Amino acid sequence: IACLVMYLFAEFDDAANLLAANPDATTISIDEPAEIPKNQHSRLQEPGREEDDELLGTDDSDKTELLAGQKKSAPFWTFEYYQTFFDVDTYQVLDRIKGSVFPVPGKNFVRLYIRSNPDLYGPFWICATLVFTIAVSGNLSNFFIHLGKPTYHYVPEFRKVSIAATTIYAYAWLVPLALWGFLMWRNSKVMNIVSYSFLEIVCVYGYSLFIYIPTAILWIIPQKVVRWVLVVFSLCLSGSVLVMTFWPAVRDDNRRIAVATVATILLLHALLAVGCLAYFFDAPELDLPAPIIPAHNGTTVITKSH
Repeated sequence: IACLVMYLFAEFDDAANLLAANPDATTISIDEPAEIPKNQHSRLQEPGREEDDELLGTDDSDKTELLAGQKKSAPFWTFEYYQTFFDVDTYQVLDRIKGSVFPVPGKNFVRLYIRSNPDLYGPFWICATLVFTIAVSGNLSNFFIHLGKPTYHYVPEFRKVSIAATTIYAYAWLVPLALWGFLMWRNSKVMNIVSYSFLEIVCVYGYSLFIYIPTAILWIIPQKVVRWVLVVFSLCLSGSVLVMTFWPAVRDDNRRIAVATVATILLLHALLAVGCLAYFFDAPELDLPAPIIPAHNGTTVITKSH
């Protein structure tokens, strides 16, 4: 200890002698970290690039996505791995539903609502609710249209549930899968293409279908004009969510490819709505078999029904 104290005093004397010889010399304390120049990590950015990063969610969202990926460290064959996909609360789900019904112009749905914690809870139950809503509303619509006709006998069509489930869940999973694969392929061709994760794309498509739930309930109204107005209104809302989400990701690609991609997304979305309306609500009426009414004189009378 005595040697250490003598060594420290000797170092102090050397520093004092140095300052006496050169008063303008600067000293650095080992307790204070060296100041890093402010412009060391700065780089020039193109005009408007910060807005693109904000729209696409590429500035600080990568850190969030990395942290979210660290939470899903469990093996994929365990229950804990899939439990993370349903780790959302009611407020998050309601906020994402509100964002899909009232899209904000110029804002990216993935960045605002999904990227921090993508989930499958909302898309799964939205699709399930939409399946039963379309099937039940289609049966009720058919019942009200033929109500009062003496030749009509109501029979519930339970097969509409399975048909609606196959159509909606196939659309909600296969279309995002194809779009995810396309974005990954274009990302290998063009560096500026942003590839969303498959879970994020499924989330966007799942929440964009929510607007069709109240629309399907209103489709019970037996007026074709009202139904088609509701279809156009729903397509404008849900389609705008898809366009504002995927157009910024592909606009740096070839112009024709970018426009064709967005047009295909809107076309498939419109085919789903129009197909459900045409099949479940505007199906052509089948001619019922004409009942045979026996007459009192031994002859039979065939009445024609439409």
